[in-house]
Amino acid sequence: MILSRKSLPRRTFLRGIGSTLALPLLDAMIPAATAMSKTAANPVRRLGYIFIPMGADLSRWTPPGADDLDQLSPILEPLAGVKDRLTVLTNLELQPAYPGTHATSNASFLSAARAKRTESSDYFLGTTADQLAARHLGRNTQLPSLELSMDLMETVGQCDNGYACVYQNNLSWSSPTTPLPSEAHPRLVFEALFGEGGSPAERQASLRRRASLLDAVREDFSSLKRELGTADRQKMDEYLEAVRDVERRIQMAEATAKDTPQDVERPIGVPASYADHARLMFDLQLLAYRGDITRVTTFQLARETSNRTYPEIGVSDPHHPLSHHGNDPGKIEKISRINRFHISLFAEFLEKLRSTPEAGGNLLDNSLFLYGSGMGNPNVHDHNNLPVIVAGGAAGGMKGGRHLSYDKPTPLANLHLSLLDKVGVDIDAFGDSTGMIDDLFQPLGI
Repeated sequence: MILSRKSLPRRTFLRGIGSTLALPLLDAMIPAATAMSKTAANPVRRLGYIFIPMGADLSRWTPPGADDLDQLSPILEPLAGVKDRLTVLTNLELQPAYPGTHATSNASFLSAARAKRTESSDYFLGTTADQLAARHLGRNTQLPSLELSMDLMETVGQCDNGYACVYQNNLSWSSPTTPLPSEAHPRLVFEALFGEGGSPAERQASLRRRASLLDAVREDFSSLKRELGTADRQKMDEYLEAVRDVERRIQMAEATAKDTPQDVERPIGVPASYADHARLMFDLQLLAYRGDITRVTTFQLARETSNRTYPEIGVSDPHHPLSHHGNDPGKIEKISRINRFHISLFAEFLEKLRSTPEAGGNLLDNSLFLYGSGMGNPNVHDHNNLPVIVAGGAAGGMKGGRHLSYDKPTPLANLHLSLLDKVGVDIDAFGDSTGMIDDLFQPLGI
């Protein structure tokens, strides 16, 4: 490693046996970034998408206030600590998802495109918003984008009323014919972020040669640390401790699994608790942002038609049958509990982003997240009045603390177009868009 006491290249890595550790943005990197015309006044921008299946209990989701979030709805209450960084949008629709299926709800959410009805391999959809962002934001990162999920088993063949399972399995498409598989195994994601690549067998061999990522890069880190100032050393210590914490939790899940019978859907190394698994996946995204490994992420908190149960919140009924509630108050109440549980995990993630310093602010300040579903009322499989939230700071441009409710149904594609524009993707239209979302961001100069 060749270092200068005056500047450190932004793309500096710590290297060890079978491992490569990207570094967070340090003060020592700012002179180098300035030399490349990337000043601290031009912050990193990130865009993330979190998908929930099968809509929501909209009666407990929709904020009571017409214009503000002074009072949150029961489902959204866990977001109280970050509501100044939230905008809830009501009456957005996803017309391309009709005739109204689970497969098209999933497929159209990020594409705003109509899926070709087929049970074979001649599927056709559209390039998704995250991949348009990745082409722009991912040009200078290790990974252009990161696709994550919570479900390890992918179904094949025909899944939903004549639609191939590929539409239900994948949120991200790099072209109309190229779905991007997501990863739900924490160890595999960790190795993708910090390993040196290669085949699965090569990664496993590297893993066996080292007990820990941080042990592997210890010598390189000691050399680097001598070149850093006090603030940067503290920042590095905090970052490495966060990496160590995630790796320790993965190792604990793997160790516990050795003595625990595994079910088909949860191979060795995946935490038994849904909440523990989800927190690990969120924290892996946090590490990816801190190290600038990627600036674009997608995360399925569950796939459409998921039959997952949630015993940790007292819901033993499978999610999908509950979503066909037939207006049964008891079933609707359980749906709302699932919705609130998912939101609470998202809220924890936002709080961690906000508490992670970055030049000029924190990680949440320079990030945008779209959280929502491609379905509104799951009982009737409609794609109107979608549960949708935008969270983050947008590098100072997000107003936040608001509820934008539209008198007429407005395409979700308008929101996609607005978010892409905010992170620098210059396109005239997306999917069935009719224009931008007005009043979502502060005008320039304010």
